[in-house]
Parts: sequence; C-alpha cells; structure tokens
Amino acid sequence: MNRSTDVWKNAISRRQWLGGMGAAASALALTGSGVAGQEPVATRGRIKQSLVQWCYEPYWNLEEMCLVAKRLGCKSIELAPPEDWPTLIEHGLTCAISPSHLFVQGMNNPRYQPGCLELLAQRIDQAAEAGVPNVITFTGYAEESGEWAGGGVPDMDNLPPNRRSIDPDEGMKNCVEGFKKIVGHAEKRRVNLAIEMLNTRVTDHPMKGHPGYQGDHVDYCMEIIRQVGSPRLGLLYDLYHVQIMDGDLIRRIHECGDAIKHVHTAGNPGRGELDENQEIYYPPCMKALLDIGYEGYVGQEFIPTIDPLEGLEQAVRLCDV
Repeated sequence: MNRSTDVWKNAISRRQWLGGMGAAASALALTGSGVAGQEPVATRGRIKQSLVQWCYEPYWNLEEMCLVAKRLGCKSIELAPPEDWPTLIEHGLTCAISPSHLFVQGMNNPRYQPGCLELLAQRIDQAAEAGVPNVITFTGYAEESGEWAGGGVPDMDNLPPNRRSIDPDEGMKNCVEGFKKIVGHAEKRRVNLAIEMLNTRVTDHPMKGHPGYQGDHVDYCMEIIRQVGSPRLGLLYDLYHVQIMDGDLIRRIHECGDAIKHVHTAGNPGRGELDENQEIYYPPCMKALLDIGYEGYVGQEFIPTIDPLEGLEQAVRLCDV
C-alpha cells in the first residue's frame, strides 16, 4: 500500500482536527475570515484561493470543509454541485467554478454535444443566479467512449469499447461549432466557460492523467478559444497539466493573458502537495498571474499523500504572494 492510499484509508481520523460534525460547529466558532482566535493562513489576499471539493471530500464533509476553507483564508470550495452552493453561501464562501459535463464525452464529438450543451445551459443559469463566475467544460476524448450519461464521474475501469478516433482538426472544428451555440447564452448571463487542458502522458491513475483527451496542449485549447472569439470562453490553466505537456509555465501565462479564467495547482510528478519533492515552484507562477492582472481564483487540486490539512496549509501559504 502506498503513502497516498494510507492517507485515504485513514481519512476519518482527520476529522479529529475538527472534533467531528457536531463538535465542529460549537468548538470552532467562525469569525469573519477564519476560526475564532486564529489568523487565516492566507493573509495577503492578492491571490484568491479555493479548495477543489473532490480532492478533500474523503477527509471532510461539506460543513467541515467550509470550516477548513475559512481557517485557511480560502474564499471558495469549487466543483461543488449546485445543491451544495447554499451551504457555501451560509459560510460566506462561493463556488469559484461549477462542474458540468464529463471530460470523457465532450464538445469535440457531435454525438455528445446535445447533452453537453443542455447541461452547460443549465449550469450557466444556475451559476448566474448564485454568483458563481465560471462553468468548467472539456473538449472530450479523441475516441468515442459510449453513450452520453450526463454529469458525474465516469467509471474509468469500465468504459465501453472505443468506436472511432476523431482527427484533431475535426475535433477542433466540432468544438468551435459547439461552443458558438452556447457562448451567447454565457455572454447574456455574464458567466465564463473555461476549457480545461488535461495531460495525456500520465497513465497510472485516472485523475492524474487522461490518455486520449483531445485538448492536451495549451495551443490547441487557445486556438478553439480564438476561433470562437468570445470574452466569455477562456482557459482553465492547470499548472500541473501544463507543466507535463508544455512546460514554460510563466511565459505561457503571459501569452494566454486574459483568456485565463481559472487556475488549478498540484505538484508534479504525482499530483501531490506543492512541496520540495516536486518540480514546480509556485510563488513566481502566482506573481506572473498578478502581472497579467488575473483576478480569478486559484484552486488547490492536489491529491493528498500526507495529512491533507498540513498539505493545504503549505500550499495556501506558498500561493499567498
């Protein structure tokens, strides 16, 4: 059993930090920005930080995660479903980016576009009503992988057999045509759509790499954005994925400029903590975001290999430039 598995298996013990669901509310009374008597980890506030829900939900339920976010000085718990947003609002938090369709079945395939467009329209409306600034979207895989199944997380071990490969030029054309059908609605509702670029090199874990994903380079995703030509369609700049596929992180931040609508972090290799065991030095990347006038959120999206609170404190402090 590896270190990461040990942490996930023992996740319930992490709740002792909060004293459990019932004790958390009484023992850790919240003030405006953190836990009573404690200063938040992030104090400068120039980079707005967010927790990505799926990474930390093995350790904390939603109420507890809200307390963790407040303790850290984070303003958001992202990729949370709309039914969780009222709880976030009660805690003075937002959802920096909404989930939508799957990354497997995306906009590059006309078979899946109707389902993608229907769900994107729904999420745009929900985001607009709740003050959520972004909705995530994906190119999809270059090979077909079964019938449209709506939202949720795909069972990566039991995907149907691939049917045909989609040429990169065809996939781009389909994405452009599809996003043009929905981006006008995003403009009217003043909500951004953010295409996430994912790496296709890592093959040992379904959430560390995505072999077969079509939008696996910054330039490919940026060309889709350029051809659609709307300020409401942009890029989810995931530093972990970009480092694996393209590198040159700071120069690319400047090249993408205001097309960057959202940012994710994780250490490489391994998608673990932002520590000395990985190769990305995060403070200058955060400073580059400030240099381009970035005002969006930075989501901490690493998979814990140590105590998740310890890793998050380190990551939030590093990004608080």
